[in-house]
Amino acid sequence: MSQYTAIRMTVDDQQVVAREGETVLTALQASLAYVHNFEFYSERRAGFCMMGACQDCWLWRRSGERLQACTSLVEQDMQLSTMAPETFR
Repeated sequence: MSQYTAIRMTVDDQQVVAREGETVLTALQASLAYVHNFEFYSERRAGFCMMGACQDCWLWRRSGERLQACTSLVEQDMQLSTMAPETFR
C-alpha cells in the first residue's frame, strides 16, 4: 500500500483534499469535477488542454495572484477562487 501526504486547500470556500505532488487541476477534477466558472454562461468548466497551452484554467489566490491550475502544484492551506477579484475587472 502506498503512502501519500494529504494536502488540504479551499476553492471558493469549499474544502478540497489533494495528494502531494498533484496539480491544482487534478485535485479540482477529482474533488469538484470543475476548475472554474465559464465567464459568458452560467456553466462550470473543466480543464481543456491539460498542459498550459490554452490558458483556460486560471484561478486566483486569496492574495489576488493568478495561477494556472494545470501547471501549478497544490500547496497546504492554499486558498483559491474561481472568480477574479474585483480589482481585475
